Amino acid sequence: MKTVNVYLNFLGNCEAAFLFYQSVFGGEFSYLSRFKDMPLQEGMPPMPEEMMNQILHISLPISKETILMGSDTGNDWAPGFIVGNNFSISVSVESREEADRVFKELSAGGKVTMPMEMVFWGDYFGMFTDKFGINWMIGFENAKAR
Repeated sequence: MKTVNVYLNFLGNCEAAFLFYQSVFGGEFSYLSRFKDMPLQEGMPPMPEEMMNQILHISLPISKETILMGSDTGNDWAPGFIVGNNFSISVSVESREEADRVFKELSAGGKVTMPMEMVFWGDYFGMFTDKFGINWMIGFENAKAR
């Protein structure tokens, strides 16, 4: 079964926003990592010191079916950030093949920002903006374990 969730981006205030959302919805964060936790990767822009403690990824389950997700962004990491385009639709699928198919079909005519690849947290993952300007994230969770 596919799941669809909203992924929000912030300019340095993701943690404050998610603490607020947690006060409204309750629950515990199922995942929280900071930019300082990310391994260095070749070809990535240097990380500004002020971003090291900002949120790389956070997940707050708000129902059995829905997880509110988010991260901080900015500088060279998101030169086109504008409040109003600071969200993505995140789709989790059940297989690597399905991830490839959904990615290929939805990204047709759009702009790929990260091709489907294995990422350091163990998922098969990619990102793009479709031909209508909507940001998408496609992932097969825990691909290394399957």
